[in-house]
Amino acid sequence: MKRAFPLLGLLACLVAGAATAQPARAPQPSAKGASAAPAAALPAPVAATGVQQFTLSNGMQLIVQPDRRAPTAVHMVWLRVGAMDEVDGTSGVAHVLEHMMFKGSQVVPPGEFSRRVAALGGTENAFTSRDYTGYYQQIPAHRLEDVMRLEADRFAHNQWPDAEFRKEIEVVKEERRLRTEDQPRALLWEQLSAAAFTASPYRRPIVGWMSDLDAMTPEDVRQFHRQWYVPGNAAVVVAGDVDVQQVRALAEKYYGSIPARALPERKPRTEPPQRGLRRIAVKAPAEQAYVALSFRVPGLSSADAPTADDRDALALVVLSAVLSGYDGARLERALSQGPQRVADSADSSASVVGRGPAQFVLTGVPAKGKTAQQVEDALRAEVGRIARDGVTPAELERVKTQWVASKVYGRDSLHSQASELGSYWVQGFALDAEDRILAQLRTVTPPQVQAVAQRYFGDDQLTVATLLPQPLAAAAPRTPAASAATSPRH
Repeated sequence: MKRAFPLLGLLACLVAGAATAQPARAPQPSAKGASAAPAAALPAPVAATGVQQFTLSNGMQLIVQPDRRAPTAVHMVWLRVGAMDEVDGTSGVAHVLEHMMFKGSQVVPPGEFSRRVAALGGTENAFTSRDYTGYYQQIPAHRLEDVMRLEADRFAHNQWPDAEFRKEIEVVKEERRLRTEDQPRALLWEQLSAAAFTASPYRRPIVGWMSDLDAMTPEDVRQFHRQWYVPGNAAVVVAGDVDVQQVRALAEKYYGSIPARALPERKPRTEPPQRGLRRIAVKAPAEQAYVALSFRVPGLSSADAPTADDRDALALVVLSAVLSGYDGARLERALSQGPQRVADSADSSASVVGRGPAQFVLTGVPAKGKTAQQVEDALRAEVGRIARDGVTPAELERVKTQWVASKVYGRDSLHSQASELGSYWVQGFALDAEDRILAQLRTVTPPQVQAVAQRYFGDDQLTVATLLPQPLAAAAPRTPAASAATSPRH
């Protein structure tokens, strides 16, 4: 059963959670062709309605969204650093550091952070993506100061013995085995990214290559923390039953006292133009074949004064929604329904927001007796049909209405509100970017959707990955050591 995609889900993977986990549908690499500028070079966001933003004395940002409907609050720390800021040889270090942030500080012993949050009546977790890292707690509102004190302490004074690293790196390796190496589609996505990108750091997996994890040292992790966990690269986001000025005073007390330090220079790693079709096959034990088509497309860099590329990126988002954004959308009707169906499932994704290259992805699972090539042909035929015949105003109105509804429903969750604010801050967008982007999406016309279907789906910007199922008996048996418990962080 397909659901209507929230607006943020269509634009990028900007939802807090286990961002290192491989997605069931398409991966979420995002926009523009180069890494973002340092924080100081980003435009100052404009506050959304009800939201206030402040700069603390050390340059750290504070974003506060009051919501008085329940006596709870969500407290988050977002850092504009993720897997894309790693260098070859230390892939996965951003994610490993996320784990190690729970392993102690100068005053909090290993494992004690989570116990203290639980004792406050709260829940907590963390997430790492290509573009960002984040930490969050949901607690009774009157406990906000307690989690601010804890989070600021580990941000500034993360400290742990080498023995804790040696234990935790084995947890991360097992996470890689469970979520990637034992998952044939996750393996395919990893290989697809490595084939689709050459210069962009998006080519590396968030969890890291196993050889890099094997070679990683405690000093690699500590150095990454020293480089990137600086006030000018972070934002504190608070949403809930709070007083804005009280939150500001607490943030200045606990976070504003952290010494400011310079950020490393971010080198542009622009992905060069693709000059022809790329095709890979991935063999893995699996029950069904699977095919993914990744097209290079423009990303969204502005929602206020959109360029031609921005307008195309928005039209591609609408195209994806027309193809698979609701029950009975075009891909489902054409490929998965009726006696001539070729696919058990088919999907699309327009990932156009982020600090690296954007992609439009089509995926499908062949039905019994059908081949991956037939599914690939059918997916491309549906885009070709839109390129030839266009879309109807009724189709566009349907997806736009769903986006408006999802925006309203998203306000019911404090976590969603805080995640939205943090994710837009990471991208350098205004805090009311969702409203601005939605307003732009509502102006997209059928001719614009038809135009992008004509423009971006040729062979020269396409990478195809096909999963070739191997006998399940070929899967290597798990050893007791490989079945060790994984970290509770994800």
